[in-house]
This record gives sequence, structure tokens and C-alpha cells, in this order.
Amino acid sequence: MNFEGFNFHPTIQAGVMEAGYENPTPIQARAIPHVLGCRDVMGLAQTGTGKTAAFVLPILNRLIGSKHQCVRALIIAPTRELAQQIHRDIEILGHKTRINSVTVYGGVGIHPQIQKLKHSDIVVACPGRLLDHIGRRSIDLSRVEMLVIDEAHEMFTMGFLPDIRRISKHLPQKRQTLLFSATMPPEIRRLAGEILQDPVTVQEGTIAPADTVSHALYPVAHHLKTALLLELLGNTDIKSVLVFTRTKHRAKRLGKKLVDAGYRSASLQGNLSQARRQAALDGFRNGTFQILVATDIAARGIDVKKVSHVINYDIPSTPDAYIHRIGRTGRATQSGEAFTFITREDRDMVCAINRIIGSEIEQRTLSAFDYGVPASSPGGRSKRIGERQRKLSGVKKNWSTAKSRSSSLA
Repeated sequence: MNFEGFNFHPTIQAGVMEAGYENPTPIQARAIPHVLGCRDVMGLAQTGTGKTAAFVLPILNRLIGSKHQCVRALIIAPTRELAQQIHRDIEILGHKTRINSVTVYGGVGIHPQIQKLKHSDIVVACPGRLLDHIGRRSIDLSRVEMLVIDEAHEMFTMGFLPDIRRISKHLPQKRQTLLFSATMPPEIRRLAGEILQDPVTVQEGTIAPADTVSHALYPVAHHLKTALLLELLGNTDIKSVLVFTRTKHRAKRLGKKLVDAGYRSASLQGNLSQARRQAALDGFRNGTFQILVATDIAARGIDVKKVSHVINYDIPSTPDAYIHRIGRTGRATQSGEAFTFITREDRDMVCAINRIIGSEIEQRTLSAFDYGVPASSPGGRSKRIGERQRKLSGVKKNWSTAKSRSSSLA
């Protein structure tokens, strides 16, 4: 399918062609027909999936040829940067039309905005400054036909949901409303229930962790991560485990250490040939290897349905990466567990992951694990780790029966 299949107004279609758009992204292909059909839409998609055009193009198509000089479409964004981006997309896609757009956000003079609001069809606004305009009566929202709330999960994180509710009271009840979010915590679900009427839900990709996945954080010093991993593996009912590291070299080293400890393990990282990558994946799928150690890049194509545990040896670099990683477990109604090792330097990312999950992840410790081994005593540390490895090797016979076939594939 290409953009011609949407039957946009010729002027809009010309803007699409000049912008270099050829084929719609999945979220565009799924959302645009419903938006053109005047349905309320709940769109679940990550940033970068093309969702802006999924609502900008139908808005332009609806407003084209109108002689009304009033605000007919309101787009609410959490940040000025996003508001500016949306405004630029409107200008690019609608530059052959006479439709006017204005951005409204704080940190700049309000009076130039007031002047532009008198001649604008579309307003792209941040909640705080929009409420200022409402209070000044410098904007009239009584004739708005379309409301878009973009990045609703960020609205929640930044505390804007009460502002959204206040703004919605100044809008006509009879309108079309579109809400886009990357995650769906309970607060966003409640907001959607309040402002959407019989919505169609369109979703692209893995948006949030499945309800079948339980999460836990394990605080640990960086130099004790391997020892903690071995302790955790020896005390957990584990069937098939995907372990994520930040670098390919660490994936290779860790895979080898797990083999040395008696586990049927393989590593998957960028330095491997395609044949060895495929052998690692096939072995993980068929149970030859019960542990696969991988980097984010190497794991992009992994599609293994029965992964009981995902262990983040290194915390992911973004919340989205966390969602992608743990999406490998808890599939098809099966339960799964996601464990993440965290250090003191990971506090900001922990907060970001908690926000995308919609709750605070439980932190755990292992009572039998010695967290006090100093980094300055590598000899003593190696001895303790070696003792744990020997101890664990004796209690996991079912893991080591195929040791003769074990390989790190690195």
C-alpha cells in the first residue's frame, strides 16, 4: 500500500510526495483510515514510528478548503521540542495549502502567540502555556473539531494529566479525539476512558511489558555481577535464560565463564560469523543451550518463544531497550521473569524504567550472597567466585549433563 490509497486531497497528496514519503509505516497504515473515518483512536507506538504523520495528514485533509478563521484542530504535546517538531511537519506536509499552524509554549513571549492565534487553524501547544491563553481568553477552543494528545506517557511522567483534564472542559463534547502513547499505565487508561468515545486501538510493535512478566532489580557492585549471576542461577528455577550485556566483549567473556561453571551456554555478539550466530540461536531454540548471552544489537532478531528469564547483566541504555529486552519472555500467556542488575550509577535509568513500567520495580538481595567482597582484592574475589562455581556445579546436574557439547561459540 502507498499513500495514494488513502485518497487524500490532491493538494495534500502533493505535499506527501514532495516530502519524499512513499509507503506508510505500519502505524500510519493502521491509524490513518480510522482517523479519516472520524473515529476516536488510541494509538500505541514508540517515538520514531511515524505517528506524527498519522494524525497530521488526516487533520490537513479535513481542514483543506475550509473558509473558517478559527482554531479547528488542537494538538497537545508535553515539550516545546516536540511541539516545534509537529509544527514543522505540518508546514512541510501542508505547505501547498493555506492552512495556518502556530506553536504555543512557555519560555517565550506570549504576545506574539496571541497575534498568531487570531489567524490559525491548527494549534500545537504545551499544556501550561495553553492554560495561560485560556485564562487570558486569547484563544477560543469552542469550534475545535479534532483534539490530539501526543506522547501521553510523557504527559503522565511530567504531571500534566490534570492540565489535560482542565483543557478538555473548554472543548466541544462533539469532537474527534486521538491519543498516542508509548506505554499504557493505569493513569493513561483512565484518561483515555474519560476523553475518548468508542475508540479504535491501533498498536505498533512492543509497547509495554506484558502482564505475564514480573520484574526485579538486584543492586550489586559492578565487580560482583558475575558472582551474583552464578548465585542467582543456582538458586532459581530456570529453564531458558537470555542474558544481556552492554558490549560484545563482555558477552563473549561472560558466555565463557558460564561454560566454565558448568552451564550449557553460548554467546551471541557482533564478532561472530553468520554461521556461528545461527548455530547459537538454533541451539538456544532447541534446548542445547539453556543460557544465551547477547548484546542488544545481536539480539534484535531473536524470536524464541519459551524464554523463562531475561537477566540484564548490564542495565539497558534506554527505557525502550528495556521493553525490547524483557519482551523476549512472558510470551503467549506464559509467565516470565526479568531480573536487572543495577549499580549506583544506574539510578537515573532505574527511575526512567520505573516510569515506563508505571510502577516502582521491587529491589531484591540474596541472603546467602556476600556483597562485601572488595574490588581491591581480585585474588580473594576470584577465589570466592571459584568456590561458588564449584559449589553450584555440584547442585545443577541437569545443567551439566551436556557439558561435553558446551561451547561459547565465541
